[in-house]
Amino acid sequence: MMKRLYDWTMSLSAHPNALWALAFVAFIESSVFPIPPDLLMIPMIIAAPHRAFLIATVCLSASVLGGLLGYAIGALAFDWLGQPILEALGKADRIAEFNQRFNDLGFWAVLVAGITPFPYKVITIMSGWTGMPLGTFIITSIIARGLRFFVIAGLLWKFGEPIRDFIERRLGLVFTVFLALLIGGFLLVRYI
Repeated sequence: MMKRLYDWTMSLSAHPNALWALAFVAFIESSVFPIPPDLLMIPMIIAAPHRAFLIATVCLSASVLGGLLGYAIGALAFDWLGQPILEALGKADRIAEFNQRFNDLGFWAVLVAGITPFPYKVITIMSGWTGMPLGTFIITSIIARGLRFFVIAGLLWKFGEPIRDFIERRLGLVFTVFLALLIGGFLLVRYI
């Protein structure tokens, strides 16, 4: 089933209404869909590099709006909708543990999930369920998703097809290492 979803998502990049398809995928990926919008965004930018930042803007806007849907699922429908989604993603066993620490991390949890390969939809649902302040959630989502999509757009705009393999295979790791260093730097400054 995942292969079919992946193939379907990739086929949308060549569709005449690809920008709308990207908005749809970015929106639903933020709350329920398992395939990240990057997979659709990358071939779209390679095909039309002059539209790289428009494509990233559409992806960012739709992703944050979809994140609000995930937040609403967590806040208003966690028991009958949010929890089954997290169970399908294999994250249900960590819900109680996660809830205890989540709001203490708030900003950082959303930032990490918005940038790294960690499923953003898990964080959107958990943000609503734990009652994270909506303003914090929105601002952090804009920063995180903006960083992710605009870095990809910028790299593809500048380097084109040769950078594609790096983005698809290693950019998630680079973002993860960057965040670890950033958080480590803040902790170092705080305790010195």
